[in-house]
Amino acid sequence: MPVHAYLHSRLMEESEARVEMAAHFDSPADMLVASRILKNPDAYRRWEAEHDRLMRAVSEQVRLPRQVVALRSTAFALVHRKAIFEYLRDRQITGARRHRVFALFYGIRDYGNAVLAEHGNYVRCSSSYLCTYHLAEHLMQDAAFDEPLQLYEQWYSEYFRAYCDVALAQTEEEKQAIAPMDALRPLLKHQLAQARQAILEMPQMPAEDWREVQIRKPTGDTQKLRVIFGGTGRLN
Repeated sequence: MPVHAYLHSRLMEESEARVEMAAHFDSPADMLVASRILKNPDAYRRWEAEHDRLMRAVSEQVRLPRQVVALRSTAFALVHRKAIFEYLRDRQITGARRHRVFALFYGIRDYGNAVLAEHGNYVRCSSSYLCTYHLAEHLMQDAAFDEPLQLYEQWYSEYFRAYCDVALAQTEEEKQAIAPMDALRPLLKHQLAQARQAILEMPQMPAEDWREVQIRKPTGDTQKLRVIFGGTGRLN
């Protein structure tokens, strides 16, 4: 495993190459996002500037273990920042309800401008998230970006979906339907905080070493949580 910290220039070179590759060889969703960055010079310059700031927070760390932790923190922030458009896509939100989602986060801003701003944010954050995953896997050999971060992203999506569904409920029927999830929100939030801390504190190890300590083919979430967060089972 490498013991040196990575220079800022290396992190940016790897990131730019990863976006180029995504536009041609990745999943349709990643190809679409990368193509929108690469085909628009203004969009690319803005992504590059924002990604440069993200990578600066990583490259400023003088030791590799601290860079690993900084990259994990960056990944968390990107998961959070791209959540609005993922909610709209996964819930297939349209019409007046879509307007209410943007009003929830943008207040009385013009709807059209809010949509454009959030879509641009989603494209840039998704591209940067793709890059952080590449840097963790191919440069830093950090298995935290394998199952642990994937589970965190899933849990955050569930928490964010509950938050939006509760906020958007208007009729008594809608409020009653979402009441059980509303009651769970404090626990979901607490679990996310615990998960973030556990992932940040995970020792750095290559994916092949991680797989050696994984429970093979777990049959339920409880087993997965034991693998990632120790021997206590679920976080609650």
